[in-house]
Amino acid sequence: MLPQDFTKRIKYMLGEEYEAFRESYKYEKYQAFRINGLKGSPERFLQHYGDIFRQAGQAEESFVPVPWCSTGWYYPADIRMGKYPYHEAGVYYIQEPSAMAPAEYLAAKPGERVLDLCGAPGGKSTQIAASMQGQGVLVCNEIHPARAKILSENIERMGVRNAIVTNESPDALSRIFVNYFDKIMVDAPCSGEGMFRKNPEARQEWSTENVGLCAERQAEILEAAAGMLKPGGRMVYSTCTFSPEENEDSISRFLHRHEEFYIEEVPMFDGMVPGNPEWCSRPAEHIERTIRLWPHKVRGEGHFLAVLCKRGSAPEESSGSRYGEEKGISLRECRECMEFCETYLKELPEGIPVRFGDKINLLPVGAPSLHKLKVLRAGLQLGTVMKKRLEPSHSLALALKPEEVVYSVSLPAEDGRIIDYINGQTFEQQGEKGWYLVCADGYSLGFGKLAGGIMKNHYPKGLRKMLR
Repeated sequence: MLPQDFTKRIKYMLGEEYEAFRESYKYEKYQAFRINGLKGSPERFLQHYGDIFRQAGQAEESFVPVPWCSTGWYYPADIRMGKYPYHEAGVYYIQEPSAMAPAEYLAAKPGERVLDLCGAPGGKSTQIAASMQGQGVLVCNEIHPARAKILSENIERMGVRNAIVTNESPDALSRIFVNYFDKIMVDAPCSGEGMFRKNPEARQEWSTENVGLCAERQAEILEAAAGMLKPGGRMVYSTCTFSPEENEDSISRFLHRHEEFYIEEVPMFDGMVPGNPEWCSRPAEHIERTIRLWPHKVRGEGHFLAVLCKRGSAPEESSGSRYGEEKGISLRECRECMEFCETYLKELPEGIPVRFGDKINLLPVGAPSLHKLKVLRAGLQLGTVMKKRLEPSHSLALALKPEEVVYSVSLPAEDGRIIDYINGQTFEQQGEKGWYLVCADGYSLGFGKLAGGIMKNHYPKGLRKMLR
C-alpha cells in the first residue's frame, strides 16, 4: 500500500503512465554490483565470474551490464554475492543500479580534489575513488557518527588510499574549505520515495511534512556546497525521491539564489527522462536538463540528478583550506615503519606520513590540514607501532596488490584455505617467515604471518565471517 497523498501526486505527475508505474511495484527489486577499478580491471574480474554462476546453476548470460555505469552489472537475486570471498576483498560493491548514475556524471579524475558531502554508506564515495585511481584528494563526509563509521569501513574494504573520512556538518566544512574542490557530490538526504519498492518501511515513514523538511535541509546543504566548489568546477546533486519539491524545485530555488551556477547539458541513457518545468513553482533556466529515473522505465529504483557547473575562475588567495596543507612527518622519523616498508614492500608508498599516537597513516599528497576536523580515517593507515615493530593494518593489506609486496600467497577463491582464513583460522604454507599478503585469485584479503610452515591469521576478528 502506497501513501494516499503520495499516490495522488504521482497520478498527477505521470498521467497515463501511472498504471505502468504502479505495476512496477509488483516486480522484485533489481540486484547489481559495481566492479572496483582499484583492485583491477573489469575484464580481469569477468574471467572469474563464470564460477559464481555455475555454482548457483545460472546461465552466464544473466550477468547483464548496467547501461549508465561502465563497471556496473546486474545479477540474479539468488546469487549470494555478499557471501563470496571477492566481496571481502573489495573486488566489487553491491549497489542499487540507479544509484550508480550520479557518480558517473560527476566524472572525477585522478589528481583532482573531490568532496562527497553526504557520503554514507559509501557507494558513491567508493565509485568516485575508483575513478580517481588513488591520485588526488578525496574527502568523504557524513554528519551522523554511526553512518560515518560504516562509510569508513567501506572505504577500507574497497582499498581506497587517498580518502579522508570526516564526521562534520556541511556548514562546518564550508567554513574550512573555500573554492577548494574541483568536484562535489551532493547525494542529499531525502524523503526516499524512490526506495518504496526496495524498502517498504520507507512508505511508513513518509509524510508530506517530511518532504518539506527534506527540501529545507537540502537547501542548507546546497548552500554549504556552493562556496566549497571552485569556479569552473562541477557539482552533482542527487536524490532517491520523486518529489518535485526536493528535485526540480530544489534545484530551481538554488539557481535563483546563485547566478554563478548553471545546469550542464549531459547525455541521457535509454529510459532516463528530463526534468519537468511544469512541476516547478518557478522553474530555473534549463531545468529540463535535470534527469529522472523512474522504476517503470529503467531497471532500477527511482532517482533524480542534476549536473551543475560554477562559472568563472577564482584568484589563488581566495581558494583553499583555511588551515593550509598537512605537513606530516618524515617516514624516517618512524624507524619501525621504515623497517617494515623496506623489508616487506618493494617500494616506499607515496604520501604524507602522519602520526596519531602509536598509529602511522599516509595522507594523499596535497592533503588539507586536519586541524579542526573530526576525522575518522586519515588516508591510508600503515599500521600500529608495537614493541619496537610495526604491526601492519588491515587497511594497508586491502590497498596493496601482490606485485607491490615481497611476500604473498594467492589461492583460488574456492580453496578451503581461503574460507578458513576469512573464518579466522590458520592454514599450512611453505616459504620464508614473515608477513604475507593473503590473496584470493590475486585479490588481496589481508595479512598473515608465516612461521614454522603455518600461516598465522591476522584477519581482524570483527570482520571474520562464516562463508561456508
